Amino acid sequence: MKKLSGQALRRAYKQFFADRGHSIFPSASLVPHDDPTLLWINAGMTPLKSYFDGREIPENPRIVSSQKCIRTNDIENVGHTARHQTFFEMLGNFSFGDYFKQEAITWAWTFLTDVLEMDPSRLSVTIYEDDDEAFQIWHEQVGLPENRIYRGKEDNFWEIGLGPCGPDSEIFYDRGEVFGCHQADCQPGCDCDRYLEIWNLVFTQFNKEANGEYTPLPKKNIDTGCGLERLASVLQDVPNNFETDLFFPIIQATGDIAGRAYGDDPAADIHFKIVADHLRTVAFAISDGVLPGNEGRSYIIRRLLRRAVRSGRRLGIEAPFMYRLVAVVDDIMGADYPELHEKRSLIERVVKTEEERFHETLSEGEALLFDWMEGLKQQGSQVIGGADAFRLYDTYGFPIDLTIEIASESGFTVDRDGFDAELANQRARARAARQANEGMSSQRGVLETFTEASTFVGYDQFTVDARVIGLVQDGKWIEVADTGAEVQLLLDVTPFYAESGGQVADKGEIVGELGRAEIIDVKKAPHGQHLHTIRVVSGKIVQDEAVRAHVDTTLRRDTVKNHTATHLLHKALREVLGTHVAQAGSLVEPTRLRFDFSHFGPLTDEELRAVEAKVNHAIWQDYTVRIEEMDIDAAKAMGAMALFGEKYGQRVRVVQAGDYSVELCGGCHVARTGLIGQFLILSETGIGSGIRRIEAVTGQHAYDVVQTRQETIRTAATLLKTNETSVIDRLNRTLDEVRQLERELESAKARLNHTRVDELKNSEEQLAGVPVTRAALTDIDMDGLRQLADELRKDKQTYIVVLGSVHNDKVQFVAAVSKDLQSQGFHAGQIVKAVAQVAGGGGGGRPDMAQAGAKDPSQLQAAIEKVAEIVANCAGKTAL
Repeated sequence: MKKLSGQALRRAYKQFFADRGHSIFPSASLVPHDDPTLLWINAGMTPLKSYFDGREIPENPRIVSSQKCIRTNDIENVGHTARHQTFFEMLGNFSFGDYFKQEAITWAWTFLTDVLEMDPSRLSVTIYEDDDEAFQIWHEQVGLPENRIYRGKEDNFWEIGLGPCGPDSEIFYDRGEVFGCHQADCQPGCDCDRYLEIWNLVFTQFNKEANGEYTPLPKKNIDTGCGLERLASVLQDVPNNFETDLFFPIIQATGDIAGRAYGDDPAADIHFKIVADHLRTVAFAISDGVLPGNEGRSYIIRRLLRRAVRSGRRLGIEAPFMYRLVAVVDDIMGADYPELHEKRSLIERVVKTEEERFHETLSEGEALLFDWMEGLKQQGSQVIGGADAFRLYDTYGFPIDLTIEIASESGFTVDRDGFDAELANQRARARAARQANEGMSSQRGVLETFTEASTFVGYDQFTVDARVIGLVQDGKWIEVADTGAEVQLLLDVTPFYAESGGQVADKGEIVGELGRAEIIDVKKAPHGQHLHTIRVVSGKIVQDEAVRAHVDTTLRRDTVKNHTATHLLHKALREVLGTHVAQAGSLVEPTRLRFDFSHFGPLTDEELRAVEAKVNHAIWQDYTVRIEEMDIDAAKAMGAMALFGEKYGQRVRVVQAGDYSVELCGGCHVARTGLIGQFLILSETGIGSGIRRIEAVTGQHAYDVVQTRQETIRTAATLLKTNETSVIDRLNRTLDEVRQLERELESAKARLNHTRVDELKNSEEQLAGVPVTRAALTDIDMDGLRQLADELRKDKQTYIVVLGSVHNDKVQFVAAVSKDLQSQGFHAGQIVKAVAQVAGGGGGGRPDMAQAGAKDPSQLQAAIEKVAEIVANCAGKTAL
């Protein structure tokens, strides 16, 4: 058996299938594109969903990839088992309606036994219970003995919800009896570690319908998944994934920092593995634009970082250390994942900041735990509830073993069953969400087999003569669309841009001899044709008729200005903020543009002005916008940036604005940047942890905004009785005058309040033997009432104060009661509530000080007079 490095294995796999006609599909970002049902790319097939469900037809029906993935549903198992990881690479070869079981099975066997030189006697397989076709191929063509082919049911049929599904065949490697459970029935699929599943071949041949039936797919697919780390553990003859060269250098570097070696203590080894696994996940996630935060995938990254920091502390590492290991991850994997190498300094910076922050949070969580234990001790209990333990886990990132450890040091135990129940509930909710959302609904229909060409000429032609080559309504071909009908239409040639890359679809109309229709929307059909959604305005549109197609050039002209401006904005953001900025989405409409990007926090006013200035400078330079098709490697050599989430073939379209901006883009653009006219940022906001959004306008729309703002300045100048150029000076003088008047007003209020206090002190009454000060005042707000009450309480041992006032048509009351009277049953909150009820209000508060509001100003005096009765009633009771 060959002993290959992880890198060599990854490359060998892709080359093997490339030699068999497969296109090498680059790993997609870990952040799913246009799929809100998923937090992460979690399987090799996930980025290819649109090929599986028929929304798109790939240029080559054979694809091979090594896809980076994240799965976090078994975080607690990481480090405790040989194979559980949060980040992993899934090798996969795929066929979309091309080859099927025979090729998938025989090629897998050839790769394992000929290329990797595995011992055939150590390989066995499982198949679906009634999949005789797979059995025949394994047994008769491959030559696998019948006793090493195991039939199964639940574990050998792949499906998630409704949609494409089918039987599968898993390949297992026998690691030997030393890894086994030594039970007589031990075989592939056993829970022990003897038989290691290294490859799963899924034969997608059915579509699961809503009624539960499985209908054969017109075109069968192959979806395989081969775990790189598992396969590497076999080839490198190590007992678990963590001792392969994909992990072990991280573990060794961690040991150097901790001053201890992996392998000396099984309990410590768990924490070495946690650090290595979680660091890989965090590094790759950050390289794909995910920053630690408090929600969604950002929260998961924060949680993983915190678990790793805790494991570092268990190894004796008290200071931030993980950022020092990022270079090791880069050394291991940066050659095949250049984004990791390019973002290395950013990853180090983010990880270090988060480590430092968690050391503070860790102290907060420990303090909370100690508070709980002190409270429990006073109650005579020494058991920390499961819900509380889960709160520490979920909010502060405390692993349950940390909570148990800290608790045991103080003589406490933890309700582990309660914690497990809370954790199980959370996982059940997540699992239900995944099952509800991750299923692939088949969208195959009449368009899947429609391959007639439809040529897009709308980059430079806005009116063309065309022929109707297809009309679809409710999933069926039709011959005629009458007035008022809304249908889908295909043309042999079209000037209408189909929505993609953030650019919205064109609007316009098609006109034939028999009728006219407006274009509502344009999207791409499975084979790439532009599929127009139309509404027939008059007459009818007929199959095969000649029509003239017109793009709404006003809307297109505004749209392309905004599209080119997003390219300039992307470049400007990277220049001002740093190269860590990566596009996370965009929307290009005629009236505005929206650009989402990764960044740590809000932009300062200075940064926004700098970005806006750079974009406008690029506009005024009037750069020629050159667009050309070239090989993707040549484009990368030019430094072209790829648009978020797009799939690229070997030939790509490069849009270059002078020597300023170079991006891969299939959209429409201006011929020269000067045509954009003007660029104006409207807003900059956060839309998620680590993701910012800029909205902006260009051209006529920017001019309109400037005019509106200018009119505001003109109005302000008129109100300030000055000219536009002097508005700021005049406004500053006016504000100075206002501040001076406010100071004089406050001084006058203070003098008035002093006079009022003296008057109120002199009005004190003895009601039911209790000293009471009560008054109905005017034009004093709640703050003023409280200040008066405080002044009246000064230097007095026994008192009741009840004050009311009407301010801005609102009735407000405040009451205060001395401590000695509180012990006799007088309660400020209840007194003020009873007083306010007279004026149609209510309120309450503490026994010593309370406030209330009411609706009827005419009853203010009556309410204050009611105080005598309320105090008398209080005096006659032991408690009010």
